[in-house]
Amino acid sequence: MKKKAFVIAAAVCAVATLMGGCGSSSSTNSASTDGGKMIITSYASEPQNPLIPGNTNETGGGKPGDLLFARLVSFDAKGNASNEVAESITPNDDATQYTIKLKDGWKFTDGTPVTAESFTKAWSYVANAKNAQKCSSFFSTIAGFDDLQKDGLKGTEQLSGLKVVDDKTFTVDMSQPDATFPIKVGYLAFAPLPESFYKDPKAFGQAPVGNGPYKFSKWDHNKEIDLVKNPDYKGNDVAKNDGITFKIYTSDTSAYADIQSGALDVMESVPASATKTFQKNPKVQAYNKAGSVSQTFTIPSSLEHFQTNTEEGQLRRQAISMAINRKQIVDKVLNGIGTPAKEFTSPLTPGYSDSIKGEENLEYNPTKAKELWAKAEAISKYDGQLTFAYNADGGAKPIYDAIVNQLKNNLGIDAATNPMPTFQEFRDAVTNRQIKGAFRTGWQPDYPSAENYLFQLYASAAADGKGSNDGDFKNADFDKLMDEAYAAKTTDEANKIYQQSQEILLQQLPAFPLYYSNAVGVAATSVKGFEMNWQNLPVYEELTK
Repeated sequence: MKKKAFVIAAAVCAVATLMGGCGSSSSTNSASTDGGKMIITSYASEPQNPLIPGNTNETGGGKPGDLLFARLVSFDAKGNASNEVAESITPNDDATQYTIKLKDGWKFTDGTPVTAESFTKAWSYVANAKNAQKCSSFFSTIAGFDDLQKDGLKGTEQLSGLKVVDDKTFTVDMSQPDATFPIKVGYLAFAPLPESFYKDPKAFGQAPVGNGPYKFSKWDHNKEIDLVKNPDYKGNDVAKNDGITFKIYTSDTSAYADIQSGALDVMESVPASATKTFQKNPKVQAYNKAGSVSQTFTIPSSLEHFQTNTEEGQLRRQAISMAINRKQIVDKVLNGIGTPAKEFTSPLTPGYSDSIKGEENLEYNPTKAKELWAKAEAISKYDGQLTFAYNADGGAKPIYDAIVNQLKNNLGIDAATNPMPTFQEFRDAVTNRQIKGAFRTGWQPDYPSAENYLFQLYASAAADGKGSNDGDFKNADFDKLMDEAYAAKTTDEANKIYQQSQEILLQQLPAFPLYYSNAVGVAATSVKGFEMNWQNLPVYEELTK
């Protein structure tokens, strides 16, 4: 997600797309300028992985990645798409083939041209299971994807649905209709890659070569990532500053203190301790508007006693969900900076509805919760401890303390928190399927579509490490509805199918929607142009001081 998509939030911090994740840190003083240049410093977390677009699905890597790589389309602050590297993206009548033409003059920062093959070869690399890229599932509707999931691959095999016509033109044959494809290609995983990537992917991930508004300068691990303005960039998001330095923090409280002193310029969250006061604090510029980030937690779908495909598991999941008082968490822990969840997308997502069948399973009802838990106990006795894992550096402690206390009080079960020191360690444990209880999840959208929240998080094709389905939820009926939505003739028709698919999710609860994060952040008083976008992130290119 982005990112990136996996997003993970602090008290009010954008989580993550894809879970794009929110970490925080302890920083050194940030310099406002570098040799007379205007450098913007921003709060960040250490990326989980090297900076390779197709292997980035959390915000630690997604934030710099988005600025380093231009894609076929870009999105403005409100999520509206415009052609970027693409001159045109033209579908056939049933959206089973797209013809893509590129604009002239695009180059990578190593001086090599961006060509049609820069896209087709990169997309095939991400889709190829041999390369174990976290964003592989985003390419699942392109013809030939299934062939690249087989054993015995070399990693160089190409998607059969991609055909290069000439240096500036390629076609994309779909294995099924995909009306979201022209928007989906704006996601970081669809970035082009230069030839230098394939010579040494490991080295590239430490010093990436992109084609975006910024170019890579330096990565001092666990301290900062430095980007400088790309003078050759000719796209939609030309930077008004000279560079962005992402400062790695392990404490959002420390970052907030640095904002107040002017040692840090911008952060897309505020610590829980400041949610009551930050909008009145004269030492910061405050931002607080409705946002698109969905905050959840996940219980692995195959966890004994909690399997999503059994009556016992569904009863226990519904009981847990009804035992959680979401409004109380929003009001008391987040001090009102958020909205209790009603479904699996967000209020800013096209097609959002607060009245989907099964929504009552997200309503606080401790009496019903006890009844459902008792029914599950009659099927099979459970005397284990349910733990909730989260990253301790992201401000989530008060949220999960509250959840655990509510479950103890309302269900009488043994529940406990399981904090992990850093976001990177936590995400590695999730990726490696090492967590045997519940764990914190969430989603920062990669593109403005319900498909991004639903297919990418809950489809079978995104499970088993091939995408962001971290709970490995699999349901054939849900998958069928995803196919039907892809084939829909209109967005309205697709959105109705997406709502129908959520009836399954609300029944089986592969994840537990908690609340939607507001787009909340602060900037130093010297910063100009501070605005947050449809992903709950600062519009970095617009920042000056």
